[in-house]
Amino acid sequence: QVQLVESGGGLVQAGGPLRLSCAASGNIVGMNAMGWYRQAPGKQRELVATITNRGRENYADSVKGRFTISRDNAKNTVYLQMNSLKPEDTAVYYCNALAIVLGTLYTYWGQGTQVTVSS
Repeated sequence: QVQLVESGGGLVQAGGPLRLSCAASGNIVGMNAMGWYRQAPGKQRELVATITNRGRENYADSVKGRFTISRDNAKNTVYLQMNSLKPEDTAVYYCNALAIVLGTLYTYWGQGTQVTVSS
């Protein structure tokens, strides 16, 4: 089992920055990609950004140029630096991790952290 603990959410004014962190613990052998998803009220959960254990990044079009994902493999932690935040970025942000163990793919989720951007 892998536990993901997010931190860093909160209330911020439009145009401001916010940084999310997600620390993984437990049986992290085989950990591969980590990333962030978000879910706004009444909407489906959507991908924000992912990063592989080799550092390959992927972003949703809506956040490209504003958000940066990074990863510290030594600390088993993934970060999401969010700049130029917009009210439409308001959502619960979830950390996600994928692990491949003996050929089986496992998906893990954090509990979520609220990000609210005021206009």
